[in-house]
Order: sequence, then C-alpha cells, then structure tokens
Amino acid sequence: MSIDKKVIEYIANLSRIDLDESEKEMFVNQIGDILSYIEKLNKLNTDNVKPVTHTVNINNVFREDILEPSFSPDIALFNAPSKMGVFFKVPKVIE
Repeated sequence: MSIDKKVIEYIANLSRIDLDESEKEMFVNQIGDILSYIEKLNKLNTDNVKPVTHTVNINNVFREDILEPSFSPDIALFNAPSKMGVFFKVPKVIE
C-alpha cells in the first residue's frame, strides 16, 4: 500500500488533528518506511516458528494459596481518621 499526502490528510481528519504541509510530508515518509518494513517482515518464512505470547521465555510464579488469619476490625481501624462501628467512614462522594 502506498501512502500519499491525501491518505495522511484523511487520517488526520479522522483523528481531528491539524497538520501543516511539512508535517504531512514527514508522515508520508515515516508511514511509508513503516509499511515497507512490514512488507519485508511479511516475506519471512515463519512456518516452523511457534507462536509466543511473550518475547522472553518466562513462567508465572504463584505462591500457594494458604488460608491465614486476617486483621481484626479493631486493628484494621486503629489508625482510621474516622470510623463508624466496624467500617471506615469516608466523605460522601455522590450527591
């Protein structure tokens, strides 16, 4: 696909971006370079390449889910600036 100034103007219009003539010319060159690089990548033989989700071979490390005691309401609310019973009291957000 070739990129010309008309395509850049169309994209800028869709994006609601005002571009001057020098910026349009710059984007014609830059997007053209990007698309030509993508064409090179499309020519690569990837038949024996397995799909990956990450570029680095990593595994998630999860700890075992062990039930542990939690804070009591008194300890959790100890430094609370305002509380109501066993709840944090916060300013009203929605009127």
